[in-house]
Amino acid sequence: MKPHHLLAETRTPDGARLTLHEHDGSYCIRLDGQDLMHSVTSTSEILLGELAAPLLKRAGPVRVLIGGLGLGYTLKAVLAAAGPKAQVEVGELMPEVELWNRTHMVGLNGRLLDDPRVKVRLGDVVATLTKARPASYDAILLDVDNGPIPMVAAGNVRLYGPRGLEMLHARLAPGGRLAIWSASPDHTFVRRLTAAGFAAQAVPARLFATAKRSAYVIYVGDKAAAPTG
Repeated sequence: MKPHHLLAETRTPDGARLTLHEHDGSYCIRLDGQDLMHSVTSTSEILLGELAAPLLKRAGPVRVLIGGLGLGYTLKAVLAAAGPKAQVEVGELMPEVELWNRTHMVGLNGRLLDDPRVKVRLGDVVATLTKARPASYDAILLDVDNGPIPMVAAGNVRLYGPRGLEMLHARLAPGGRLAIWSASPDHTFVRRLTAAGFAAQAVPARLFATAKRSAYVIYVGDKAAAPTG
């Protein structure tokens, strides 16, 4: 059996231990010993990026915000669908996660950070969104934590309450899309999205592409397009 290697570690703002591990060519980030994300089980992170594809195919420039770099799979899916004029911002709370992608995981998806369409914004994605102008983004894709129930940083809950969702709605351009990765169903969340002005749905997401059942949920909220005529 090939060994597991601890490659790096740091602490989250809440004091939890965040570690990067490698095993037989696969990578895993753990929080206090619990798997947070794994390169072998990246299907849902890829789906999160693919859900933005219809907007990325629009004519002209588009602007996307990805909340949470992780192992880079959502970024990979977005760049695969985006045209040369796309602007893709990646908000990442932990500077170490960006460093791990550029060093230990450069052969995984780390080289994507050098794509001229990509800009990494280190810091709290809530602060990035608060400072952004209304209608700044065509798509906002959030995988900043465990979903509506935070795991990495308790402050992330601000995004998923009524005020946070109203802010997200305001930051989207007309016809824009919000997608939020969640580790477990929150049966009230679709109603909260709807109350904030979104046309909302819950999209099942699998752990593996070949899995028979869905393990996660991606909540999608679409903002109405601007009236024509």
